[in-house]
Amino acid sequence: MYSESTDPRMVVTATTDKELKAIGEKILAGERVSYDEGVVLFEKATLPFVGTLANWMREQKHGNKTYFNRNFHIEPTNVCLFTCKFCSYSMGYAHREEGWELSIEQMMDIVRKYDGKPVTEVHIVGGVHPKMNLYFFVELLQKIKAHRPDLHIKGFTAVELDYMFRKAKLSIEEGMKVLHDAGLQSLPGGGAEIFNPEVRSKICHDKVDAEGWLHIHRAAHELGMHSNATMLYGHIEEFWHRVDHMEQLRQLQDKTGGFNTFIPLKFRNGDNEMSNVPETSVIEDMRLYAIARLYMDNFPHLKAYWPMLGRQNAQLTLSFGVNDLDGTIDDTTKIYSMAGAEEQTPALSTAQLVTLIKQVKREPVERDTLYNEIKNYKDIDIAEIEVNPIYN
Repeated sequence: MYSESTDPRMVVTATTDKELKAIGEKILAGERVSYDEGVVLFEKATLPFVGTLANWMREQKHGNKTYFNRNFHIEPTNVCLFTCKFCSYSMGYAHREEGWELSIEQMMDIVRKYDGKPVTEVHIVGGVHPKMNLYFFVELLQKIKAHRPDLHIKGFTAVELDYMFRKAKLSIEEGMKVLHDAGLQSLPGGGAEIFNPEVRSKICHDKVDAEGWLHIHRAAHELGMHSNATMLYGHIEEFWHRVDHMEQLRQLQDKTGGFNTFIPLKFRNGDNEMSNVPETSVIEDMRLYAIARLYMDNFPHLKAYWPMLGRQNAQLTLSFGVNDLDGTIDDTTKIYSMAGAEEQTPALSTAQLVTLIKQVKREPVERDTLYNEIKNYKDIDIAEIEVNPIYN
């Protein structure tokens, strides 16, 4: 079906479809894929066609390197005021007694659990709880920074931030500055879902809209912060909705350059209001990643979130444009496992993650949040990693 050694020029030359051939020639010439051409790729391109080109582009940008970081998650609460139909994670506020709410001290206990361990990032994201307002999180950020100044704090989706700022009666710019001054260093990409308003009205009608999401990330970039961007795919959206979503992200990236990575998120139908919607096939998943790599030409990195896809499918994405597998995480992250993700207790040691990458003949590189390289594991034997405590 596909080989990493396949010459992309041969694949482009071999296609009999004139539209696809023209698009392939543009990609090989380093030219940007247009909106209409992006739709054509989704509608007509085979997996070998886009996969070969995406792998070529990945290797043009990063060679054989595959990045990961050592991180852990804090999920302050699964109680949420919003009612996203695809969500299997949150507990509605009316049923909050059935969910969890962590105090600042409980969250600091999680941070302290990693004292002395070489983690570089804490990722804070959860539901929207009315008691957890802007100043609650300001206190948390300040305490984390006071306890461990070297730890990079990546936190809060645009959905959480929009609520915090509105409740505090602050503009987006004012609210972002308050959090940044308290220690917040970058934003995750969650809450983007699909930007199209009609789709959004059906799956997440009461959360921040596309304009608000983009405004929050633009404001972060203007403060010198970096962020990620996501897209939830494989539910009720059409191909053009995907391209429209990526186009809006690409335009903002042209203006700010503040996005680190694009992360497609596969819709999982376990235990939510959209359980009747079938999930996409692995082939469609790989096509999506490949087309994303080709279209998002100004995004330096494309990430596959291994707990959502499962370890083997995450390995497969490394041949279809992906150059990042997120991090070691730990087994406290519940957002995707509760939706039926492949990994029900998502945790990998450094040795396991390095092995995962080496098994598909890629070069494991530990990074920090901003993709500064910390350690290249290319020439380190797996047996050494497994027995040396500094790697785990």
